[in-house]
Amino acid sequence: MKAAFVVQRYGREVVGGSEKLARDYAERLYRQGWDITVFTTTALDYTTWANHYPEGESILKGVKIKRFKVERQRDMNSFNAMSQEFFRGARSRKEQERWLEEQGPVVPSLIEALRRESKDYDVFVFFTYLYYPTYYGLKEVGEKAVLFPTAHDEAPFYMEVMEDVFTLPKALFFLSHEEKELVEKTYPGDNLRKVIGAGIEPPPRTFPELFLSKFPVFQPVLLYLGRIDEGKGCKFMLDCFTPYSEYRLSSMLLGGRLNMKLPENPSIIYMGFLPEQAKWDAIASSFLTVHPSSLESFSYFLLESMALGKPVLVNQASPVLKGHVERSGAGLTYKDCLSFASGIELLLTEPELYDYMSVKAKEYVEKHYRWEVILPEFEGILREI
Repeated sequence: MKAAFVVQRYGREVVGGSEKLARDYAERLYRQGWDITVFTTTALDYTTWANHYPEGESILKGVKIKRFKVERQRDMNSFNAMSQEFFRGARSRKEQERWLEEQGPVVPSLIEALRRESKDYDVFVFFTYLYYPTYYGLKEVGEKAVLFPTAHDEAPFYMEVMEDVFTLPKALFFLSHEEKELVEKTYPGDNLRKVIGAGIEPPPRTFPELFLSKFPVFQPVLLYLGRIDEGKGCKFMLDCFTPYSEYRLSSMLLGGRLNMKLPENPSIIYMGFLPEQAKWDAIASSFLTVHPSSLESFSYFLLESMALGKPVLVNQASPVLKGHVERSGAGLTYKDCLSFASGIELLLTEPELYDYMSVKAKEYVEKHYRWEVILPEFEGILREI
């Protein structure tokens, strides 16, 4: 079987949920004997889409990659200003398509390659509903396409042109029940729609003591990994943590891309990007992990935390994160700084509750997010298509 994967960025250095999802599925299908080719861009940075990788073909872990040049870079300040004005009122289909082009990444050569090579593949797997390659690529290969939308409740999701994105593919694969409910309520259709998720694979060993020895931390250690910016709820999280750290000596470790100014607080420690093993070591070293975003469709970080038995503290405003907590019994939600602090204190002062949540966290991942269950089901659906 020959499958083409279409995703806006792809590579060893690429950090992002949908991009990790694409790599996970591509590499695992390759190991199952599939012939996999990834159609992607030369971009590494999702904010500017600046060309980083060379054009042309390469191979990563057996997966063939075809990279296409991004025709123009994006300036986020001007794009955000344009978007604020754009979503204030109703817009024509042509105006919506212009917004998609401004969103990018603009890669007409990738779309042309899909048109030219559409007969060479048995199925096309697209990732993320929001970007230019998905919107225009689906129109070329829709009869062979499936899509992981990674959708959540945001303004672009409701644009009229998005109806094509959610109805053209033969199948939609969702990462959570909440994502599926959102799409079905907004874009009903007769294509196959299934919650399938992704597998979580912790390493054989972690080294939490060695990891913590590199930083001047106080217990309890809270951890956040991901994009560090206001849009992810990080400013509010840190605004809540600062007075808490004055009440109880503690530390907040942050890992990922830094897009905002951090408070001047010695208890807040920025670690930069973490390699894969260091990421798991960081999770293992934490007392709990914090998940401040209100816009999520899955959250690898949350499930990776649960896989290591860590209770989680999540933003109550995120239906997906709240759903994970309610189904698993492995965490708490917060809506303000009082509930943020009281959640941490509850787990500190009730060790039996902490241990109960730790067990429930591991059980939840083991039951629902194992590759040996997910991959055969996904593979079977692709073969049918």
